[in-house]
Amino acid sequence: MASDRPANGSSLARLSLLALGVVYGDIGTSPLYALRECFHGPNSVAVTRDNVLGVLSLILWSLILVISVKYIAFVLRADNKGEGGILALAALLGPAIKGGRRKQWILMSLGIFGAALLYGDGMITPAISVLSAVEGLKVATPAFNSFVVPITIVILIGLFLIQRHGTAMVGSIFGPLVLVWFAVLSVLGVRGIVSSPDVLWAINPVFGVQFFVSNGLIGYVVLGTVFLVVTGGEALYADMGHFGARPIRIAWFVLVLPALVLNYFGQGAYLLMHPHTSSNTFYALTPAWGLYPLVVLATLATVIASQAVISGVFSLTMQAAQLGYIPRVRITHTSREQFGQIYVPLMNWLLLVSTVGLVLAFESSSNLAAAYGVAVTLTMVITTLLLLGVMRERWGWTFWLTYGLGGLFLIIDLSFFGANITKIDEGGWFPLAIGAVMFTLATTWKRGRMILAQRVRKQLMSLDSFLASLHRDPPTRVPGTAIFMTGNPNAAPMALVHNLKHNKSLHERAYLLTIVFEEDAHVPASERLLITAHPHGFQAIVARYGFMQEPDVPSLLANALPEDLRVRASEATFFLGHETLIATKGRGMARWRKWLFSVMSRLSTPAPLYYRIPPDRVIELGAVTEL
Repeated sequence: MASDRPANGSSLARLSLLALGVVYGDIGTSPLYALRECFHGPNSVAVTRDNVLGVLSLILWSLILVISVKYIAFVLRADNKGEGGILALAALLGPAIKGGRRKQWILMSLGIFGAALLYGDGMITPAISVLSAVEGLKVATPAFNSFVVPITIVILIGLFLIQRHGTAMVGSIFGPLVLVWFAVLSVLGVRGIVSSPDVLWAINPVFGVQFFVSNGLIGYVVLGTVFLVVTGGEALYADMGHFGARPIRIAWFVLVLPALVLNYFGQGAYLLMHPHTSSNTFYALTPAWGLYPLVVLATLATVIASQAVISGVFSLTMQAAQLGYIPRVRITHTSREQFGQIYVPLMNWLLLVSTVGLVLAFESSSNLAAAYGVAVTLTMVITTLLLLGVMRERWGWTFWLTYGLGGLFLIIDLSFFGANITKIDEGGWFPLAIGAVMFTLATTWKRGRMILAQRVRKQLMSLDSFLASLHRDPPTRVPGTAIFMTGNPNAAPMALVHNLKHNKSLHERAYLLTIVFEEDAHVPASERLLITAHPHGFQAIVARYGFMQEPDVPSLLANALPEDLRVRASEATFFLGHETLIATKGRGMARWRKWLFSVMSRLSTPAPLYYRIPPDRVIELGAVTEL
């Protein structure tokens, strides 16, 4: 966990450099298209001096207020044992909420929907980033026009194909490459500013206000495009667990913010000098000899940005599965040395198909820009709402301080969201549709598991009653150890009861193993186990994990248990229950949701694979349960 690491001197510099490659890849590639979209396309304004200064002023103060103040100064403080991200924020707030279950349900639903929207972001970011980089070839010569989409698709396919090999080796060069990228952004920006220093007047926020007064409604719509400059803000928080807050803050203020501001102002200076050329202001800053090298560097930078988003989707999927919002999914660790290097095959192929489909459907980064902002603005609104709860309930802030500062953040976020919602018909519907689908799946799974647990609980015999029955009618005991996986340590698992009923025997040692995922990101090893000894050789073992940790049952049994209880998985027999679900007209959920839950249950990764139990040591005993 990053917050436990010492971060001083060379260690702090190294973490700050690594943070560049992972945290700032997304926001660092926004100069490729953000300013261009304000003056080129259907939702743009004319290239005049006042408009250029006004847009630049809005960009500068958006970066300061949204990223520097909201995220860097405040959101990064809301860590869940060192971990960040919207699900971590919702989990952090959950236990502190006062006001009943309804209020808890509303806030947790907001967190789930915000997380669901990030899946749409994970599909759009690789498409728009790589497209915008490759489009630089069209600046060199129109002959490349018909090759932009095919080249983009080839790069994206290659990017997703390497995911299963892990990114540990490539990751070591991410930071230095992005460092070079930000240095180039700065140099290009200075080159533009020198040609027209008048652009520096945009530092004055008055120009931003005058922009809205002069342009009215269209000026407000352009605000939705200005938002593209802060679209990587959520990554600052989501990736906090890998680096810690301090390296992220240092990288932002020392390098990222100055480089972005210089480049945007340089592009603005170019527009002041060449008001009739707004189709690709970023590449226009480049001297002719540097165009092709810059396209290559930009492509590498966008691949890195895409990699960070893909890795974020993998981490989000693992968190959602551990917290019980989606079925168990197959997760592969691609690095033994570096925590967090995981690969989720299902999500990888879904992202590949979706991203390539978006490139084919939209064909240009300008067309994708409208779809990009809607999901991220809504996610930021949800983050602010949850942050208000943390300020009030966890930090103990006063009402006026909470809603004064938090209200300012909310006004800014809602302004951006309102400006982007006008682009629903231009592609903004896509991330909202993805978010709605993922939200429906998550809430259906959570509700279905709750109903299923209630139904199963009614069928279970208490552990005390079961042990009493063994005392009255002792069964035949056979050598060895049996591990019964159960969700309730106080009840006799159905697999245990059925095994005794059909086989008329029990192993000499019987463990009732319960895996519990907490709403904390990490549970220390010293606090993981709760062991209760029962008569007849039974041990009830409760193993607690955080939502950023993955259970390894064989390792737990062989290494974490007290010496006299340890057992090798290859020498034990694991008994697991397997439910066959039947959707009925009963109460609890609509029948279509029951059917959906049944399908999701069948697609869930088998428990032996998820918990790393040797398949040849597993016996599954089934039961039919009506939903």
